[in-house]
Formats: sequence, C-alpha cells, structure tokens
Amino acid sequence: MLDSTTEDLPEPDEQLKQQSRSLQQRIGAACRRAGGWIRFSEFMNIALYEQALGYYSGGLQKFGQQGDFITAPEVSPLFGQCLANQLSEILRNFQDGEKFLLEFGAGSGILAADVLLRLEKLGSLPEKYFILELSAELQQRQQQTIMKSAAHLYGRVQWLDQLPENIESAVVIANEVLDAMPVECFRVKNSSANEIDSLMIGVEDERLVSSYMPADEHTTEVIASIKERSGLEFSNNYQSEYNPAIAGWLAALAGNINKMVILLIDYGYNEREYYHPDRSMGTLTCYYQHRAHSDIFWWPGLQDITAFVNFTDVAYSAVELAMDVSGYTTQAAFLLGCGLSDLHAFLVTDDVQQQVKLSQQIKTLTLPSEMGERFKVMALTKNYDQPLMGFSMLDLRNRL
Repeated sequence: MLDSTTEDLPEPDEQLKQQSRSLQQRIGAACRRAGGWIRFSEFMNIALYEQALGYYSGGLQKFGQQGDFITAPEVSPLFGQCLANQLSEILRNFQDGEKFLLEFGAGSGILAADVLLRLEKLGSLPEKYFILELSAELQQRQQQTIMKSAAHLYGRVQWLDQLPENIESAVVIANEVLDAMPVECFRVKNSSANEIDSLMIGVEDERLVSSYMPADEHTTEVIASIKERSGLEFSNNYQSEYNPAIAGWLAALAGNINKMVILLIDYGYNEREYYHPDRSMGTLTCYYQHRAHSDIFWWPGLQDITAFVNFTDVAYSAVELAMDVSGYTTQAAFLLGCGLSDLHAFLVTDDVQQQVKLSQQIKTLTLPSEMGERFKVMALTKNYDQPLMGFSMLDLRNRL
C-alpha cells in the first residue's frame, strides 16, 4: 500500500460527502450484522459496488481527464483498433455457428465503439457484442457513447446484468477488470510458523476502523500455497493482498461458454514480482482525481480502490479449470503484434499537429515508463488452439 496522505486531495462538495456518509452507514450496518467485523474484501465490495452509492455504481465521472484515472481506450482509438485486429483473427477461426464478444465493465463505452468500427472494416462483426455492466449509470453512458460514435452498429450491442448461458463461441474482453475485484489483505505475523493475520473492518464510535486479526484456515492455506509454488519467503510483518474471486469468475465463464478466448488486460506482475521483498506494503492503492494515496477510509464511494493483478495466480486458476494459458506479454508487445505500426502508418498525415498527437498516444500506450510494460495482456483459452497474433512478438509465459 502507498505511503501517502490525503492532505492535498480536492475536497468533495457537501452533497458528495453526504452520499459517502450514507455508504459508511451501510458498511457499519454490515459490520454489526457480522458481529462487529467484516473482511476487507467485503468492505471493498460495498465501497465499490453498493447499489447507487458505491464508486462504480454511483454517478461520478470516473474515466478521462475529468475523472480519477485514464484507461488505454481513453488514450487513443489505436488501442481498440489493435485489439479488434486480434478479435477478428479469433472470430474468423471459430467454426460455424453464432460468434459473440463479451466485454466486462465497459467503462465509458469507447472501447466497444472502437472495436465495433474496426471489426466492421475487417468484415468480422460478431452476431452480438454483449456488455456485462451492473452500473445503470455506466450503462447509460456506454449507450450514449456508442450511439454517438457507431450508431449504425448499436443494434448489435446488448447489455446484460449476468452471464449469458449456453454460448457456443465467444471472445471475452476484460480491460482493467481484475484490478477492480475485491481483494483480501493479509499480514505475515510469523513467517516460519506461517502465522497469518487478515485485515478486518469494523466500527468504533461511528467511525470505520481497521485491524489485523488471526486469519482463518482458508487464508492461511492460500498464503502457504503461494509460498510453496513460487518459492517465496515472507519476512515478518510483510503485508500484501490476494484475489479470492479469480477462480470462481473463471469457472463461471468456463461453465457457460464452450469455445472461448479470454483476453485480460491489466496492470500487474507475475507472482515472484508481486510478492517481492521490496513490495512489503502490498499494491493496494486509492485514486481520486488522478491522485494516488493509501487511505481506504477517505470518503468511501467517492474514490477508487484497486490492487495490481497477480497473473501467476490467474494462470494457476485457469489450468485447474482445464483451460490453457495461450499468451502472456506486455501491452506494448501485444499492440505491436496486433499491427500498431501498420495502423499508425495508415493514419498518419502531413499535418504536423496530427503527427505529434499520434506519436504521443503511441508513447503513452507503449513506453515502459507509461503503460507499455506496467500493463500486461494474458490470453486464456478453452477448446481453441490457434496461435494469437498479439503474442507473436514476445512470450512471457515462462516467467509465470
């Protein structure tokens, strides 16, 4: 977790503060129902997803310059166009039958619009572009974006509030989805004895508080498994997180889709990097208006709470479900493998300002100091064994 303060953060207005107070009351009620304390993952789930009050469920601007963070689709349409090149290759390799795309948490909707427009040019439009989005406010924003940018393709988009059932073939897109899944926070109390504490959330004098308490058997077993499979040793008082929902999320997808490619795009590390000794306070971070800090109780519901992705854990979870890990690389290598250079050459004009703009967009997407290496791309497949162009330039699966 970051060692930072909230002193320099912009102050929310009174209406937003009242919204946060209402959410804090619901968190407090959950604590009381549980006998005083709830797991951190439950707190994070309420803070992000509580109906009408959670960060992703409320009406705050989240994406772009006016929000709290910028995602790759907001940086440039080149991101969606490159992704569409990969999607087109996969859709063409699917055999006869209906072919679908399924995007989780589609943000502002700009990625869906860019992908659909590019797939139309490539002659590879799917029968349906499903968007699984639980936020009514974000659904509305996505609908407006697609109507504005790709109105003639709007009829192919269908919004869902649960997974579609009995799908034969689909490509699943999860861009910055895993980092928004609630995590469990732990502390190594005694490494040699594998004594683990879990971060718990409670209420004292009407204020939310946190405390480390002895972990349950499941959490202790999870940490022991991580140590064993990656050859890790934690120092005493080492703090970090793990995602308890990955396996269930993948299992739900595998149970509903027969032939599938899942493309995961997120900031993260392999397991040895994730739990590196220098990362002794974990990766959990809060964001508000492009400022990062570590105070999880700063106006809950008004700020994002996120953690990096442990891609090794994702890979193990997939293999246990008889899925294949068919690619793992950096975002930069993935975009270049999907034709970024050709797209740039096609788009660039003699206009100097346009050249500078395109160049800056590509730098943001690909430079190691920007998104290029911090973000990774992983492909998980079920009943699909064709090579994937996005992983042709650099294959990092041996590092998992």
